[in-house]
Amino acid sequence: MKLLLVEDEPKLASFVKKGFENEGYELEVAYDGRLGLSLAQKQPYGLVILDVNLPHINGFELCRLIKQQAPQQPILMLTALDSLDDKVMGFEAGADDYLVKPFEFKELLLRARVLTRRHAEGAAVKHLLRIADLELNLDSKAVTRAGQRIDLTTKEYALLEYLLLNRGKVISRVDIAEKVWELNFDTNTNVIDVYVSYLRKKLDKGYDTKLIHTVVGMGYVLREG
Repeated sequence: MKLLLVEDEPKLASFVKKGFENEGYELEVAYDGRLGLSLAQKQPYGLVILDVNLPHINGFELCRLIKQQAPQQPILMLTALDSLDDKVMGFEAGADDYLVKPFEFKELLLRARVLTRRHAEGAAVKHLLRIADLELNLDSKAVTRAGQRIDLTTKEYALLEYLLLNRGKVISRVDIAEKVWELNFDTNTNVIDVYVSYLRKKLDKGYDTKLIHTVVGMGYVLREG
């Protein structure tokens, strides 16, 4: 896992870098806020660790800028500023944690592990769409119900993904035509109804809980029961 440290004190940066690398992490160092922002904009990190008193862009503003562009990016403030007002400023800027210098490296490592694990778990959840016992993995494109794999065609998969992303909402045929088929809806075609029927056979047949429902005159909705 790759981390980013933005710290203008070379000795402290070297100490932190060595500590994390001894624990199996890869840590990149930026010695000023401008470079830190540039690096953070190029790629997501498992964790960004920020000092506050930095050249060019201070840590509070840097935290705010990073969070504006990448709200899910975990950030830990590591600073000598220890007043309650300073901590409030850090958390209001979007920091996920705040550790005051001087510090024990073991505590920094512990907090980093918590934040990186929470971030990784959150990212994993986002790649999995689920309703009842039906799951769709956005990475592998695998679909299962009650643990049983279901093979879908490309269009069936696209239709199911759209329904899952809008689960609980009634989706019109016009919406489906535009978002899944990328076509203007032709009232004379029943292609959408046909594909919904295909999905029903594969997803609902043999299960007590039906997931795909028709709302007469409005469209379709994916919901439990």
